[in-house]
Amino acid sequence: MKAEAENYERLTCEVETTLKVIGGRWKVLIIRELLSGIKRFGELQRSLPGITQKMLTQQLRELEEDGIIHREVYAQIPPKVEYSLTPLGVSLQPILYAMHQWAVQNFYQNKEMGDR
Repeated sequence: MKAEAENYERLTCEVETTLKVIGGRWKVLIIRELLSGIKRFGELQRSLPGITQKMLTQQLRELEEDGIIHREVYAQIPPKVEYSLTPLGVSLQPILYAMHQWAVQNFYQNKEMGDR
């Protein structure tokens, strides 16, 4: 019993760490958009209806601080900034895919059956 409790506590700790990095309404969606390639700020904002400029800036900064995205600034007028996933960010793809599959298998099937 004690070993199971320790394993659960350890798993919970790692899950919490992951949630701190990708948690919130927008971070997973930003990562999803960047999985298809490099994007500029405006492209990201247009692809995420409802996100404010302030919120997108905040979420991008946090993802950059956590090493999930790379921000490339080009010294030109007007300024050009591009965002891409780091290798660490790309490593989140299977997690996002698993979340997608879970929703398809559990949420959408149940909704079609009227179980929601």
